[in-house]
Amino acid sequence: MPGARGGAADGALPYVPARGGIPALRRAAADCRGCPLYENATQTVFGAGRSRARVMLVGEQPGDQEDRAGEPFVGPAGHLLRSALEKAGIDEEQAYFTNAVKHFKFAPVAEGKKRRIHKAPNLSEMTACRPWLAAEVRRVRPELIVALGATAGKSLLGGSFKVTESRGSLLSLRAESDLPLSTQEEGAEGGLHLLATVHPSAVLRAKDRDEALAGLVADLRVAARFLG
Repeated sequence: MPGARGGAADGALPYVPARGGIPALRRAAADCRGCPLYENATQTVFGAGRSRARVMLVGEQPGDQEDRAGEPFVGPAGHLLRSALEKAGIDEEQAYFTNAVKHFKFAPVAEGKKRRIHKAPNLSEMTACRPWLAAEVRRVRPELIVALGATAGKSLLGGSFKVTESRGSLLSLRAESDLPLSTQEEGAEGGLHLLATVHPSAVLRAKDRDEALAGLVADLRVAARFLG
């Protein structure tokens, strides 16, 4: 871990070790103070899964249960995602799960309530945390990244990304070292691809949950066919 610490403008970058694999990143991220979100969160929730996974699934941020457990995708949305992966034919044991933002952002807990209500991270928080996600992409070196929702897509591809425009389509990416990544024409040289879909929490909020789940599974089947 770097000996020096940068200011707020540096975000997480001064905390990211230049060497070591996912375990080294996880240890370093535990001490990250790159944005104010660490002040109220229980702990950093770093990525988990195979360190050389073919597919990386990127969500928005940890939720209430993830913040308490210290593991990504262990709450209701995570259970739904794992069920969708199974239906799509993707083995979750072969995947790497992470979030664009590593600390839980939530609204003040109302009196008499135990569950903290998620608040979406803003642009500065997404930008501050982006070096961790970039480091995970470099270490894991997946063939396919699945962006779950708008925050993940914007962290990976930039602020102009829209799920509605890219959902369910395979995008060929230039395998650059830093985020945001950029797209290239399909078939061009380079092995990194991205598929965008909705976040599983959106399925949980949908009026017609069965239809929303079917759409998520259909998108993930595109990923499954790519992975072969």
